[in-house]
Amino acid sequence: MPEDTRPPLAGRYQLLQILGTGGMAHVYRALDINLQREVAIKLLRDDLTHDRAFLDRFLQEARSAANLSHPHIVTIFDYGQHEDDYFIVMEYVPGTDLKSLIRRLKRIPVALAVDLMAQIAEGVGYAHRAGLVHCDLKPQNILVTADNRAKITDFGISRALAAIRPGERSQVVWGSPQYFAPEQAAGFAPSTTTDVYSLGVILFEMLTGELPFPSPDPTQLAELHLNAPPPSPRALNPEVPPALELIVLKLLSKEPTARYRTADQLARILRTFQQTLMPPQTPAMDQPTLEATELPTATSPAIPALAPLSEVDWLAVLLGLVAFVAVTGLIPLWLYACLLYPQCPIR
Repeated sequence: MPEDTRPPLAGRYQLLQILGTGGMAHVYRALDINLQREVAIKLLRDDLTHDRAFLDRFLQEARSAANLSHPHIVTIFDYGQHEDDYFIVMEYVPGTDLKSLIRRLKRIPVALAVDLMAQIAEGVGYAHRAGLVHCDLKPQNILVTADNRAKITDFGISRALAAIRPGERSQVVWGSPQYFAPEQAAGFAPSTTTDVYSLGVILFEMLTGELPFPSPDPTQLAELHLNAPPPSPRALNPEVPPALELIVLKLLSKEPTARYRTADQLARILRTFQQTLMPPQTPAMDQPTLEATELPTATSPAIPALAPLSEVDWLAVLLGLVAFVAVTGLIPLWLYACLLYPQCPIR
């Protein structure tokens, strides 16, 4: 993408390259001139700088994420205004967003999908423990590095759990219709289980390359989330283990109490699943991916293969034979020497 030639923001941040554009802001790779490090700058779109609602939402994003320090959440460094420009300074994460990765790979290998979702769930779980519900979890808001580290971003519509009133409803539904929970679609207040449902949609998409409820119409999407049962992930991808399918379907339960209560709980379930049914390592994006035949299943645990003959330590074998011959050769000599004496116990 072309470089940006505008002067440094606030005399400190030199915009280098536009990375992407969303409905509310443009994101740039930039240089912090004072600290001489690369950062990412989220710059509010020019047509929204005079809209009080968007300004408040933009500031809310910075404040919500500013106190979240976790390996799987993008770190916020600064918030500022320069003339008519409003911007957030955050950690620069080289890599791609999860949506682009899904499109490129068609569907993500099972082992990698489980590992990435466990990381994402750990980050979301940390936010839950800090009293925040993200409310807009989707692959576009998750960055993935070349060594398969996941980072959550965009807390623009997050809600503080303490500020949510029981039974609260809204006529305006915030979030992305493809990923929000049934209760979100019905206008009810979000909860930790709302984020858990969104994680289920993301995991389903990673494993199958498809959304569980595809529709271009937001109203129809809301109806599908509310009433339609999700399809079987294994029907779309036979490589998905049965135990993992059960996890996905539990995440996509219509009733919030039927899901995992928090993202932390989901993370623990996935880490246990990894340890018992999956290989210990996942491939990097630029390395060959694991084939399904390499993954042990619940019914067929991996059995260590015997070492090929070429790998046998012949030196150890030879030394063992020498020791055996030496020991057994001494036995006749001992018998002969013993018989020379009258006190020999075997005479």
